[in-house]
Amino acid sequence: SQRFSRTYTTAGQKVVNRQINKLLIANRGEIACRVMRTANRLGIRTVAVFSDADEKSLHVKLANEAYNIGPAASQQSYLRGDKILAVAKKAGCQAIHPGYGFLSENVEFAELCQQEGVTFIGPPASAIRDMGIKSTSKHIMSAAGVPIINGYHGEDQSDERLMQEAEKIGFPLMIKAVRGGGGKGMRIAETKADFMPMLQSARTESEKAFGDSAMLLERYVRSPRHVEVQVFADHYGNAVYLYERDCSVQRRHQKIIEEAPAPGLSEELRKQLGEAAVRAAKAVNYVGAGTVEFILDKEDLSFHFMEMNTRLQVEHPITEMITGTDLVEWQIKVAAGERLPVTQDDIVKRGHAFEARIYAEDPAGGFLPGAGPLDYLSIPEVSSTTRVETGVRQGDEVSIHYDPMIAKLVVWGENRASSLQLLIEQLTNYQIAGLQTNINFLIDLARHDHFQAADVHTGFIEQHTATLFPKKVIPTTKVVQMALAHVLNERVQSGAGLGAKTCGPFDGEYGFRPNYRVARSTKIKIGDVEYIVAIETNDGGSYSIRVDGGEWMKVTVRRKPYNNRFLLETNIEGHVSCFNAVISGENISLFDENGMIGGEIVQPRFLVAESSMGGVDASSVTAPMPGVLDKLFVKPGDTVKAGTPVAVLIAMKMEHVLKAAKDGIVKAIPNAEGSNVRKGATLISFE
Repeated sequence: SQRFSRTYTTAGQKVVNRQINKLLIANRGEIACRVMRTANRLGIRTVAVFSDADEKSLHVKLANEAYNIGPAASQQSYLRGDKILAVAKKAGCQAIHPGYGFLSENVEFAELCQQEGVTFIGPPASAIRDMGIKSTSKHIMSAAGVPIINGYHGEDQSDERLMQEAEKIGFPLMIKAVRGGGGKGMRIAETKADFMPMLQSARTESEKAFGDSAMLLERYVRSPRHVEVQVFADHYGNAVYLYERDCSVQRRHQKIIEEAPAPGLSEELRKQLGEAAVRAAKAVNYVGAGTVEFILDKEDLSFHFMEMNTRLQVEHPITEMITGTDLVEWQIKVAAGERLPVTQDDIVKRGHAFEARIYAEDPAGGFLPGAGPLDYLSIPEVSSTTRVETGVRQGDEVSIHYDPMIAKLVVWGENRASSLQLLIEQLTNYQIAGLQTNINFLIDLARHDHFQAADVHTGFIEQHTATLFPKKVIPTTKVVQMALAHVLNERVQSGAGLGAKTCGPFDGEYGFRPNYRVARSTKIKIGDVEYIVAIETNDGGSYSIRVDGGEWMKVTVRRKPYNNRFLLETNIEGHVSCFNAVISGENISLFDENGMIGGEIVQPRFLVAESSMGGVDASSVTAPMPGVLDKLFVKPGDTVKAGTPVAVLIAMKMEHVLKAAKDGIVKAIPNAEGSNVRKGATLISFE
C-alpha cells in the first residue's frame, strides 16, 4: 500500500495518509452489502468473510473475493479478529470496515489492526474503550459539560453495594451492562423485590454477549424519548453533527422504527443536542462516524447523555436521506487521512425520513424471533425516495445463529406526513411468505393515531398494546379471494389457466363434469377459524360462491401482470379489487393494502396421514422458537414447581429463560446442552 505523510492533528499526533484500494468488510448481511455498494462506487475492491452458514449469502456474491472463517457460531467466525485480520493481510487489504455489531466496538481488534498496519475504519481504540465502558463514559461526559442522568457507575459490583445504591436511586430503575448495547444485559427493576432476579439475569446475558458482567444503575424515566445525534469527526480536530434521529418506538429495548429529524423539537433544542454531541465526541478525540444517544424527557424536553455508539448505526440511512450524504464514503475517506468535506454551516437538513426494520418474528407472541426460508420475497421498487437495505434474496434462509432482521425499509418525503404515508404504502409492497414477519405490525403501528401525531416514547408499544394488537375480523371477501386463488392455481397447475393451450376436452377446466354444474366444497382455515366455501363454475368463466352457507355471490377473477408479480383482480358482487396471492402447498398468502393474510386449505381427513409421534404432551417444556439449548437446570427425576426456571434458550443473540408451566417430576430431556433445536421441539417432558 502507498503511504503519505506531513499531516498532523491539533494535538500534534501524526496522521498517516494511506491510499485504500482494497477493503475487507468484517461483517455479514445487509451492512456488508451496504458498505460494498459505496466501495464499488469509489472503485475500491471488496473482500467478504463468511461462516459455514453464510456460504451462499448475498454479501458473499457481491464481493470481489470471499473467505470462509469458520463455523456458524459467531464466536468461532465473525468474532474471531485474528482470523479476519489474517484474511485481510492474505488478500492484500489496506483497511477493514467492521460495519456494526460483532467487532465494530472491540477495543482489542482495533488495537490489533493498528499493530499489524491495517487501517481500522472506525475511531481510535482509546475512544472505543472510553465510550464502551458506560461508567467511564459518564465521568468523561460530566467533565465535558454534557448532561448525565443520576445513577451508580462504581467499581464495587457486590450484590450488597448494588442493592444499597439501588435503594438510594429509588425504583423503578434501569440495570445496564457496563459494556455493549442493543438491549442486551439490560433489565428494569420495578420494585426492590425485582432487583436481585433482574440483576442476575442481566449479568448472565452480559457475560455471554460481551464477556463482562459488570453493571451500572440509573434512574428510570417512565416515558422517555430516545433521541440520538449523528456525529462525524476527522483526524484534525474537526467535528460536526448531522442532526438527530428519534428511535423511541422499541421492543425488548431494541429499536423497531426510526425517523429523522426527531419530531416536535425546536431549532434551539436541536442545536443544543447537536452541540452537546460534538462536545462528547471531542472529549474522547473521536474520529469517524459515531452516535451520541440521549434520553429526552417527554414532559419538559430536558435531555441526558445515555451512551455513545462508536460505530456506524443501523439507522444511518435516514440521516443520509435528510442531509444528502454518504456516511460510508466519509468513513473511508477520513480513515485514509482526508479532512471532513464540510463544515457545520454546510450541513442542511431537508425533508423527513423513516426507517422500518423488517424482522422474522412474532409480534403478537411477545416479538419472539423466528427463522426459516424466504419462500417468496417481493420488495418495493427502489427510487430516490425509497431505499431497501437487505442482505437476503428469495430462497435464502433467516438463520437461528444471527440477528433476525431481514431488511431495512427507508423512505423520504418533503415532510413527516408525506414520508409516513409513503412508508405505509411501501410496507404493503414488501411481501414475504414462508415465515412470519413483523410487516403487518409495522403497518398498524405507522397508522396508529398517536404515532401519526408523533406522540412517541420508549413505552409506546406497551401503552398501546390493546389498539396495536386488536382482535382482527377476517372479511368474507378475503375468504372468497383465498378460495379463488386456490381454484385458479389448480387450473394453472393442470395446464388450463388463463391463456393456456389445452390438449383435449377434459383439460378445459379443473374438476370438469359433463351435463351438470359441479359444486365444490373447500375448507379454508385462517388463524383458528375454519370456513366452508362452496364454489360453482358458471358459463363464461365466472363463479358462484358462498361462505358457511350464506348468500351466493357472483364472482369473476383474472390474472394481471404487475412489475414482478401476477396480481389477481376480483369482481365480487360489483366490488373490484386487486391483490397478490402466493400459494405454497396448502398454504395461501394474500397481500393487499393491509399487509398479509395467511390461510391454509384443510385437507379431508382421509388424506391426512396419522402422526406416528402422537400429540405433544401438555406437561412439557417446548422451544418457543428455533435456537440453541444453552443451559439445563434440571435432570430426570427432579421435582419442580410451576414457574421454576428449567432451561435457557439462546436465539437471535438473546437469552430466553424457560419455566415449568406446572408442578411435576422430570421424565426425560431429549436434547443435550449446546444442541440446536427447532421451534416446538420438546426440551423437557414430565411424568
